[in-house]
Amino acid sequence: MAIIINSETKVLVTGITGRIGSFHAQDMINHGTNVVGGVTPGKGGTKHLGLPVFNTVKGAVAETGAELVISFVPPPFAADSIMEAADAGIKTCVCIADGIPAQDMIDVKRYMRRYKEEKRMRLIGPNCAGIITPGQAFAGLMPPHIYKPGRVGIVGRSGTLGYEAASQMSDRGIGVSSSIGIGGDPINGSSFKDILELFEADPETDAVVLVGEIGGPQEAEAAEYIRDHMTKPVAAYIAGLSAPKGRRMGHAGAIVSAFGESAQEKVDILQEAGVTIVPTPSSFGEVVAKMVA
Repeated sequence: MAIIINSETKVLVTGITGRIGSFHAQDMINHGTNVVGGVTPGKGGTKHLGLPVFNTVKGAVAETGAELVISFVPPPFAADSIMEAADAGIKTCVCIADGIPAQDMIDVKRYMRRYKEEKRMRLIGPNCAGIITPGQAFAGLMPPHIYKPGRVGIVGRSGTLGYEAASQMSDRGIGVSSSIGIGGDPINGSSFKDILELFEADPETDAVVLVGEIGGPQEAEAAEYIRDHMTKPVAAYIAGLSAPKGRRMGHAGAIVSAFGESAQEKVDILQEAGVTIVPTPSSFGEVVAKMVA
């Protein structure tokens, strides 16, 4: 069982006719993702990559039954594309864009709260690598060939460190159930806790790897959930042990501004919750192999 996406999930690509959207849509199709169409305003009624193109998400959903949207819309317009997907009844939206203005994301969060919780769209990202269930489907930027199907979940703020974990695990014969990149912006959709809840409920995920970094309270919130609710083992790596306070490192959200936001403080909090710490990026495979042995 996969979380969020599987081989049957009907995927819609917004921004499909752009250079980036076109490239990654084709890659998703090549690796088995059930892409049913795309959206580019003004190009409705045409075809691209052999798929129908629609002017609106709502029109595409009516015609194709799409359940998941992946947005390759540029940052200045990405917030509108997310809200359009929510308005169309989409279950999950994966937003790739990096650099969406904070006020735009505040508007997105407020807009999504208009819907009752059971009908509220799940947002993955923005500024994320996407999601993958190896051997079935993916919606994102990741190189799918490094993911081996298996029973260890991955959730992370850093896409490249998530790739590193998957690659090292694959080299040791350890597969991934699903991998979710939640994104590195200060204001994002799904949190570590949200994804950990899904992995905890998934009978085909036996353990989880969490990839965190400096800045923000998400890792501390994840530690609290792991301590009180997780029955499955969790390993975690926190990037930024040498990062100075007050300086942004890479992701917009990777900045230490309050107590509990440094890498070492997060490591300590996670250890106290019973999480196995991955000490360096080169030791993902070794630590996970011992954890699932």
